[in-house]
Amino acid sequence: MERVVECVPNFSEGRDPRVVESLIAAVESVEGAVVLGTHIDPDHNRSVVTFVAPPETVVEAAVRVVGRAAELIDLSRHAGQHPRMGACDVLPFVPVRGVDVEECVALAREAGRRIWAELEIPVYFYESAATRPERRNLADVRRGGFELLREQIATAPERAPDVGEARIHPTAGACIVGVRPLLIAYNVTLKTGDLSVAKRVARAVRERDGGLLHLKALGFELESRGVVQVSMNLTSYERTNLHHAFEAVRREAERLGVEVLASELVGLVPRDALYAAAAHFLKLENYTPDVVLENRIAAAVERKRAESEDEG
Repeated sequence: MERVVECVPNFSEGRDPRVVESLIAAVESVEGAVVLGTHIDPDHNRSVVTFVAPPETVVEAAVRVVGRAAELIDLSRHAGQHPRMGACDVLPFVPVRGVDVEECVALAREAGRRIWAELEIPVYFYESAATRPERRNLADVRRGGFELLREQIATAPERAPDVGEARIHPTAGACIVGVRPLLIAYNVTLKTGDLSVAKRVARAVRERDGGLLHLKALGFELESRGVVQVSMNLTSYERTNLHHAFEAVRREAERLGVEVLASELVGLVPRDALYAAAAHFLKLENYTPDVVLENRIAAAVERKRAESEDEG
């Protein structure tokens, strides 16, 4: 694919792998759409599917998988740690190659119109696709979740959807569609079961409360493991990278007398982010991307290909 859009729908189901398999099948039923990875979390009761497609087919794949989620997920019976407003809760489009933000905004708006017209699920736009400034931030759109939106959507003008009538889908809720840059979802698990510790750490490290720029964070309890977690989104990894987030959480947790147990990536991560984290923790003085064997091989192959074409 010379032109690539990434789409990373988040679904309110993380406990039934058969549902996730059906969601993947819905995406890949569209020609040109390829699922790159999935992340399933039973405590959050949430799954993330990452797929890519050319702009000509990405909307079709997105609408199909939102429709499948609406068939299989009932929010009125859903419970989990993660905030959510819809069966397909968040549907971000990300320009990757040969596509710019403006084109992705047009794709997101088309997807939103189709989701309402074909599925009768109301749609809210966020980030670069937002139609009003107070809806740029995902957390502001989703505040109160499915239950509060169900109460307010028909009576509070500020909760009216961007597309569709002011009525929630009874089981699928609403869908939040957006356009954003590459984002890293990153969780750090703490060696304690005290949720207040995770919440204090999250508050200390996130941008909105004076912490690291471009970092969003919440504290969650992982009941299945008896520990807690600081769940983060790095919205500009070039400025606040994995090692910045990890070190900030570790320092704050240690200040509270708690150790870091582990960390995990949710979904996929840009290669450069891992390179930068490795260089930081290894204290490499001579690091450049050229020291990576696979990068050097790829560059050599590309150089030889270009030379061969010039000679031809």
